[in-house]
Amino acid sequence: MDESATGSVNLFLGGLIEDPHERLRGEAGTPSFRRMSRLRLLGVVVAGALVLGCGSAAAGGREAGPLRVLFVGNSLTAANDLPATVAGLAHGRGRFELEYRTVAPGGVNLEDNWRFTGAREELEARPWDVVVLQQGPSALPASRVELVEWAQRWSDAIRARGARPALYAVWPESYRRYAFGAVAQNYRDAAVAAHADLYPAGSAWQAAWRRAWTLKLYGRDGFHPSKLGTILAALVVYTGITGDRAAAVPLPGIPAATATVLRRAAGDAPSIRVRP
Repeated sequence: MDESATGSVNLFLGGLIEDPHERLRGEAGTPSFRRMSRLRLLGVVVAGALVLGCGSAAAGGREAGPLRVLFVGNSLTAANDLPATVAGLAHGRGRFELEYRTVAPGGVNLEDNWRFTGAREELEARPWDVVVLQQGPSALPASRVELVEWAQRWSDAIRARGARPALYAVWPESYRRYAFGAVAQNYRDAAVAAHADLYPAGSAWQAAWRRAWTLKLYGRDGFHPSKLGTILAALVVYTGITGDRAAAVPLPGIPAATATVLRRAAGDAPSIRVRP
């Protein structure tokens, strides 16, 4: 990768926004979209395309054609722009071109995204390779039921469009760290029921803390991710989408020892790929 490309990725990863998006209300599996004002609906869909330099795929070691990814979630996806961070990692790795769109208003669950946010229309508007679905922590029994039900419904619709469904498994609030296990298990159960891939970001956070317990992965509100938390989550999502190795992904702008911890943590929490 040339010096200008490295600089652009470094600038992007270093410039992720600090401020978390609006905190989700209550247990994030509970429908809350109906309480959102009209104003919050504006600009829900965010588009992005990352163009990767010049030259042929064979000459540059890149895969042919872009990977088209739709992200459907809430503020845990929108905070620090996780989709753009995933695209930035792809750019730095130099093997893949990522084209993406995001539907992720604050405070919604998968049912809300199905019914109210325009996410289904976005799914049907163009072809996709992967659709990444995210709900809140969903640690409570009622939230687990909703997660499993709507992961199945979304995954059926995604496969009908010729794309691969995936669940982006998140984390509980910092004051509920005891719920990490329930969050991970409920997302795994939903992925199995929906025959969807699983990107276990919350488990990667735990793996990182086992190696370096002082890492600040939560943002200032104790729920949304810090910049570092987003980068680790994005590394898990990137490797899940592409099948690439976390150990091979450049993390410019991050101290070498911390970058090693993040790569190893992502490797300790591998994505589960569902084979057709």
